[in-house]
Amino acid sequence: MALVLGVDSSTQSTKVEVRDLETGKVISTGSARHPVTTPPSSEQEPEAWWIALVDACAQLGDVRSEVVAMSVTGQQHGFVVLDAKGESIRPAKLWNDTTSAPQAADLVQALGVQAWTAATGSVPVASFTVTKLAWLAENEPESLAVVARIMLPHDYLTWRLCGQHVTDRGDASGTGWYSPRHDSYQPQLITAAVADGRSEQDWLALLPTVLGPGEAAGTLTSEAAAALGLASGVVVGPGTGDNMAAALGLGLGPGDIAMSLGTSGTVYAVSATPTEDQSGAVAGFADANGGFLPLVATLNATKVTDAVARWLGTDAPGLADLAMRVPQSDGGPVLIPYFDGERTPNLPDATGTILGLTTSTTREQLALAAHDGVLCGLLDGLDTLIAAGASASGRVNLIGGGSRSVAYRQRLADLMGSPVMVPSTNETVATGAAVQAAMVLDQASAAELAKEWKLGSGTIVDPMADASAVRSAYLTANESGSQRYCS
Repeated sequence: MALVLGVDSSTQSTKVEVRDLETGKVISTGSARHPVTTPPSSEQEPEAWWIALVDACAQLGDVRSEVVAMSVTGQQHGFVVLDAKGESIRPAKLWNDTTSAPQAADLVQALGVQAWTAATGSVPVASFTVTKLAWLAENEPESLAVVARIMLPHDYLTWRLCGQHVTDRGDASGTGWYSPRHDSYQPQLITAAVADGRSEQDWLALLPTVLGPGEAAGTLTSEAAAALGLASGVVVGPGTGDNMAAALGLGLGPGDIAMSLGTSGTVYAVSATPTEDQSGAVAGFADANGGFLPLVATLNATKVTDAVARWLGTDAPGLADLAMRVPQSDGGPVLIPYFDGERTPNLPDATGTILGLTTSTTREQLALAAHDGVLCGLLDGLDTLIAAGASASGRVNLIGGGSRSVAYRQRLADLMGSPVMVPSTNETVATGAAVQAAMVLDQASAAELAKEWKLGSGTIVDPMADASAVRSAYLTANESGSQRYCS
């Protein structure tokens, strides 16, 4: 039996999933934690990701001998720099490290919003890799001087697997120096960000080669095979970013929407054409299948409900149970969830707010407000996505760790006033990585594999209450809060 291995290297952990190449059936899984980070400074040693991958693969058992192809997906935007010996120069800055907010503002001011959207489809914020490069130049010029390779997190693991310095267009589109529309690097943006005397060609030499969706990065080295317990000669795919992989794992088609509730929140759509949103709210990413993936991201998602659960002396399932006890007609407080700053809207220094507290406010009302605040932030993102030209005519899929919460599921359907699909796939991102591995090995299309593997099926959650008043209250509260943040 031929098997494929999908790897999801996220902010919090590495998850691996082995699937049957022919049927897509899950054969074995494993996971291992990453070091905890605390934004606004969020850094991890890249070696920790490799150690986690080794640990996770060790849990797969004997089926490892039948793996014939694998692919790695990773958290977007991370900034990995290696020296000429291939050693990490400093810890990697992750997507949720917002210490480069001043550099992001300087870059936008220097070139202008229109120039950035025309060149990359996006306006850089503190999450984007180009801002982290500018931060390094300003704060650690001695580190910048010895950089020999610049990578994204998934690129680093692909390099450890097969020794090739490569990436894919999906993850590259989140750097701030790649054009999804033209499928090419834009080195003039790097020289604009870092004036250290290096030419555009000098910078291009430090960047990974961009592979197409069906191109192999190489084959597993003997050293990597021994460490992971895999056979020599395993084909390694190009990898991609986590959101791009999730789209593959869900079998998303044009018009379908995905909302992901994890450490961060994301809402995105598959599109046949590129988008350029000059407000900066919509990132005009490429996908991992030759198309485009316009996306809105928020920094604050399930960690908000985790924090509120801790305050109330319970856990996430306990908080969901409290939330579902609130009478549907109950008004209650409104929570603005910008606990660790925010990416969308771009408010890196903002904090969370709870409005409408009274002496009669209950634990149940606070629990519901926490879930509603997170979801309303994502729904604002969906509105922005549609305004930028993305189609939302298909189904809405709720994924990520938060999708297992009965409160998040039901409240999203209530707030939208329409059904929500919760896919049965446990690890959508790792599934997408497995899909990509199969695409590379068999040269099959993503659509063919989605059909053969029966991807995208799941549970339909219908609305049970009219929560339109909650959305209105949130919008009013957030508008007044934005005036405070910007004052």
